[in-house]
Amino acid sequence: MTPLTLSSPSLNRLLFLTSRYSRSPFLRNFSSLPLIHRKLPRNHLLGARCEASSSFTAKSSKEIRKARAEAVVDEKLTALRQQFSKPGVGIDAYIVPSQDAHQSEFIAECYARRAFISGFTGSAGTAVVTKDKAALWTDGRYFLQAEKQLNSSWTLMRAGNPGVPTASEWVADVLASGGRVGIDPFLFSADAAEELKEAIAKKNHELVYLYNVNLVDEIWKDSRPKPPSKQIRVHDLKYAGVDVASKLLSLRNAIMDAGASAIVISMLDEIAWVLNLRGSDVPHSPVMYSYLIVEVDQAQLFVDDSKVNEEVKDHLKNAGIELRPYDSILQEIDSLAARGAQLLMDPSTLNVAIISTYKSACEKYSSKPESKEKFTDGSSTKPSGIYMQSPISWSKAIKNDAELQGMKNSHLRDAAALAHFWAWLEEEVHKNENLTEVDVADRLLEFRSVQDGFMDTSFDTISGSGANGAIIHYKPEPESCSRVDPHKLFLLDSGAQYVDGTTDITRTAHFSEPSAREKECFTRVLQGHIALDQAVFPEGTPGFVLDGFARSSLWKIGLDYRHGTGHGVGAALNVHEGPQSISFRYGNMTPIQSGMIVSNEPGYYEDHAFGIRIENLLHVKDAETPNRFGGATYLGFEKLTFFPIQTKMVDVSFLSHAEIDWLNSYHAEVWEKVSPLLEGPTQQWLWNNTRPLAKP
Repeated sequence: MTPLTLSSPSLNRLLFLTSRYSRSPFLRNFSSLPLIHRKLPRNHLLGARCEASSSFTAKSSKEIRKARAEAVVDEKLTALRQQFSKPGVGIDAYIVPSQDAHQSEFIAECYARRAFISGFTGSAGTAVVTKDKAALWTDGRYFLQAEKQLNSSWTLMRAGNPGVPTASEWVADVLASGGRVGIDPFLFSADAAEELKEAIAKKNHELVYLYNVNLVDEIWKDSRPKPPSKQIRVHDLKYAGVDVASKLLSLRNAIMDAGASAIVISMLDEIAWVLNLRGSDVPHSPVMYSYLIVEVDQAQLFVDDSKVNEEVKDHLKNAGIELRPYDSILQEIDSLAARGAQLLMDPSTLNVAIISTYKSACEKYSSKPESKEKFTDGSSTKPSGIYMQSPISWSKAIKNDAELQGMKNSHLRDAAALAHFWAWLEEEVHKNENLTEVDVADRLLEFRSVQDGFMDTSFDTISGSGANGAIIHYKPEPESCSRVDPHKLFLLDSGAQYVDGTTDITRTAHFSEPSAREKECFTRVLQGHIALDQAVFPEGTPGFVLDGFARSSLWKIGLDYRHGTGHGVGAALNVHEGPQSISFRYGNMTPIQSGMIVSNEPGYYEDHAFGIRIENLLHVKDAETPNRFGGATYLGFEKLTFFPIQTKMVDVSFLSHAEIDWLNSYHAEVWEKVSPLLEGPTQQWLWNNTRPLAKP
């Protein structure tokens, strides 16, 4: 799955914990953060801007649709603008982000407000609506999709292209001086809100927090989907690897080491990981809507208790965790300040509603003697916030042995499902002229669903034939998808959630004879994939340093792609996981560390023609090197994904003997690991597709 290609917050105050606690590999995870300042990626486009030269320029959706004789009257925009002048609102512009209150990439349908108001359904984007204008920002993965989905009332802003202002710059420029820009403070991280506030203040505008109303919800009304209500489940210790008590002990050590007395956590995958719980509230991500507050002597989970069965209640009770209503989080934040808590908060992930509430409460209570927290030596302290990266983020990214084994096991079962699927697909394409992209995605789901431990897909399957493959995050829809053309390239990016692991794989194939151009582009992408797979690098190397390995073969002929090369992946959790990434966005200084899992997915896309991507998941591990310059540890990658790469698409004249050896060795390993799980015609299909490639 293509990784996020988003900007990083300008946060220079992030602190990192030292390696004081080293009693076990797990306990080191929380406290072994690198002693460097770094910026973290966030799923927000308000600050995404690129000054580099490019042949691509911004065009509005109106320009794209010059053939349209009349502009569309957008009733949703009209209704939204009518809300601007209501009592208690009084704004001149409203910003609608993609996120829910937890900064999630994938969200429940009831929180898909940006998709509802704009019609654009991509996972990343920001809509800005003024009294007479509407614009939507998204990144290169979604340009083609947005062109199709936005009507002529909207202007498409291609974030990252030259000359394209950020959303905050744009709204500051189009409003008359003294404008009021409204946001729902639950939907913006504190960092993003502060950046927005500072940007519009330069033009004398005011940022308005609308705590009590979301304007999109006001017009969505009864047609808005109901909140999710499925049951939470316990994530078995044999897959989690470490029990909740140990995780809480380590977290509390990290809290105290940072000089805090409590932490508030809102990232859903962090909560699920710490508590060894999984949910079904968010499509494709096994998480539940909740907040978690952990103090040195107690913990509270804020969640809809109708989702909590007796097994989960016992699980939480045994860990000393109290259940509280989901919507009471702000009251408890106020209570923490009243008790004089030193609250650890990650402003890049916590919404500004929580952080602003705590800041206001600190001002209110700091002068009251009873609010000062007492220590054993008789001293006391006023309530205050400690702003730093969540220590859970780092620990979750470094997989323990049980998590890694679960990932390996689930990938092999997934490969077996894929073998059955591709064997079926290759035969079906040639005899069924009406096989559609949706048919393909549905059939793949059927093959995966019979595998042991299957829970869900890990994202919407990207099934793209021909030109649709060039839409980087294409989602086929029954009413508009294409048939699978045997004479065009077919790109399939898919993944699954199993009880023990998360998969993500992309393969590109041709069902007849590819053109020389297609083969050359495919081979260049394959060379980049091999180069990254074989990379060896010093411990502490940030991901952006590795990005060039995957692009160099494309750069040599003047080609490139508009997305990052790799993203972190959770263990039976979110398919996109931070803080690590491999991307040309060099703001993320997170070092790639042993135990992390990342994707390797270079690609190439010719708009309106075809798309190519080759993706495996990799486990970061220590590399054996004959030298260790400066005493450094060197790292490399171990493959988790084992599935054939179509050799028909390879032009061997571009490959070195070493690259051919890599491909043949990989296919030999695919056969060795996956063939025992197959039989009959499917096993024969795998044999046919893992034969050695001859050297020229």
